[in-house]
Amino acid sequence: MANMDFYFPFIKEMWIYVITILTLKVVIIINLLVFVVIPLIFKFSYALQRKAVFLNFVNLPENNDYSQPKVFGLEGARNFYLYNNGVKLGVWQILPSQVIPNKTDDNTFETYLGNGQDVILYNHGNAGSRATAHRVEMYKFLSNFFHVITYDYRGYGDSGDDPPTEADVVSDCKFMVQWIRSKISPESHIFIWGHSLGTSIALSATSTLKKEGFVPTGIILEAPFNNFRDEIGEFPLALLFKYLPWFEACIVNPLTNNGFVFQSDEYILNADCPILIMHAEDDRTVPFELGKKLYTVASEKRLETQGSVQFQSFPKKFHYGHRYIIRAPELHDIVERFIRKAVNETEMILLGEKN
Repeated sequence: MANMDFYFPFIKEMWIYVITILTLKVVIIINLLVFVVIPLIFKFSYALQRKAVFLNFVNLPENNDYSQPKVFGLEGARNFYLYNNGVKLGVWQILPSQVIPNKTDDNTFETYLGNGQDVILYNHGNAGSRATAHRVEMYKFLSNFFHVITYDYRGYGDSGDDPPTEADVVSDCKFMVQWIRSKISPESHIFIWGHSLGTSIALSATSTLKKEGFVPTGIILEAPFNNFRDEIGEFPLALLFKYLPWFEACIVNPLTNNGFVFQSDEYILNADCPILIMHAEDDRTVPFELGKKLYTVASEKRLETQGSVQFQSFPKKFHYGHRYIIRAPELHDIVERFIRKAVNETEMILLGEKN
């Protein structure tokens, strides 16, 4: 018994030593996996990069019945499908709130689309679909002013499951603009709304459509960023890695090298129409500073003849964050004033071009 008492402290110390070494090994292995192996996998996996950018696999709630917009609280709305070079796009048309349709067939809705009222194309951000709750809330608001057309890019919602690229989603936006143009009357004005990633898609599409002779009456950018390179470090999935010495080499550079650039601060210089930028100061997904940077570039580098650029901030005390500027009581007046201003400016720009 005396011998056991002699060895017990030694055995206890050995066990503590073994457990400590094993714990250290586990911690080292976990850190290697998280901070070395995962960044390296990301660097060389285009599919993983695409999923991280678009988050189109995040679609909650699942099993949405897109064919019934009324289920989501949208009155005077229809679901239909269009095809961009064979790729299916799921689309909703929401009538202006003051319109009460006698019929709900497609021909009736298209007739209303050609009645001379203004139209807005809504471009959503990444994750979710056109049925996501905060987006539906925005459609209802926008229907006070417009015919609302909203859609899912390829890879989202019930649109075709082709894996999206930046060029593809911009192509989908351009296609939707051209479809709207083919349906409306000459008196109608087309506005484009973008939220988050959709702001860059809207600007890129507008800048390329300019070469085809089209510019919208106005663009509204909700929670935009200046360029994707600056935004990458704010991604929820990237926050864990942004302070690593190899963050640029393993995360940022592979994304930009593979065409995920979303260079809004370049696109905005070729969007020849009035622009309204809106950003909440407490936005944690796309920091307020990035929206401000975009505004600074636009206000300093755009020509006066391209149209005005307005920046509207929302104080952090209201907690609107990334998604809920829609809940600002003053939003109605802000948008209404911008619409009037954009229509007047665009008419002056067109008059100047004719002269």
